[in-house]
Amino acid sequence: MGVNARLFWILAAFFTALSAVYTVWTLLYGAQDLAQDPGAGGKTDVVVEYAGTIGLLLAGAASALIAFFVGRIHSTQGGELPEDRVDAHIDDGEAEQGFFSPWSWWPVTLAASLALVFLGVAVGFWVAFIGAGFLVISLVGWVYEYYRGNFAH
Repeated sequence: MGVNARLFWILAAFFTALSAVYTVWTLLYGAQDLAQDPGAGGKTDVVVEYAGTIGLLLAGAASALIAFFVGRIHSTQGGELPEDRVDAHIDDGEAEQGFFSPWSWWPVTLAASLALVFLGVAVGFWVAFIGAGFLVISLVGWVYEYYRGNFAH
């Protein structure tokens, strides 16, 4: 996990530096356009292109957040994962990943209701309200799947 944390810190530094390079690049490109054709479209000032700059800064912030989280988890656990050891075998990392029902339809209904919610945000909020109702039903059904019926614990 320590290697993963270092890789994400490198990514955070890369995206942050790239956002500065991108900002300077767009400023120089805008100044070049202004020098070539000063009357183009009534443009009188060089403007920073904010979408790319903010996007790269957010990618750097997300990488730093993941690196911080993974680093804290690594320091809390105190041990190395099998993926970090050179002498580890494939079987060392073969732990149980969780329990998933292969016959369950609830994840499909949950995905469909989330699709309705996102469609409602794009098309009309009345569809999002219908999707939110289905979302609650699907989520409750998925969580309490093993508390009712043939597979109750």
